[in-house]
Amino acid sequence: MNTSIRWRFALAACAVATVWTLWPHSARGGSAPVPEAAPEFTQRSPDAWINSAPLKIGALRGSVVLLDIWTFECWNCYRSFPWLNTLEGRFAPQGLRVVGIHSPEFEREHDRSMIVARAQKFGLHHAIMIDNDMGYWNALNNNYWPAYYLLDKQGRIRYRFYGETHAGDRQALAIESAVTQLLSE
Repeated sequence: MNTSIRWRFALAACAVATVWTLWPHSARGGSAPVPEAAPEFTQRSPDAWINSAPLKIGALRGSVVLLDIWTFECWNCYRSFPWLNTLEGRFAPQGLRVVGIHSPEFEREHDRSMIVARAQKFGLHHAIMIDNDMGYWNALNNNYWPAYYLLDKQGRIRYRFYGETHAGDRQALAIESAVTQLLSE
């Protein structure tokens, strides 16, 4: 195999692996993964929460919960906030709760006052846990910003979605469909 063909094959293999990794588990076909209990929130200090007192997963039972894993310097994250805010406004009256998990990529993103300022700038009014030690990120075995985890009314992770999301795009429609389904259960 010549170098050019090997290079194209390697690029194609990487592209397939990337799509498979980023594609929502529920949309991959075959049987859906067995729902798993969402890990308990790792931050208990009131200073580690914005827009809310510290929450517990158990206290959210009865609601469908969208966990939004983000960090304030991630442009994919903040470009997704207009869609997220619209989703929250549309489905909150029906029982959707959004909980932001700010998991910083860089040391400068640990500054609580900067996280508060960015949350205000982006119009984020839902509860946000500051995950500076990446404890919740690790508990979820997460690898992406932004990442969205949808929990059913029993607190089980039913869907995972990764990447920038905009109103009307394929991922937004898939998430909205999943939210509708979980709210009806």
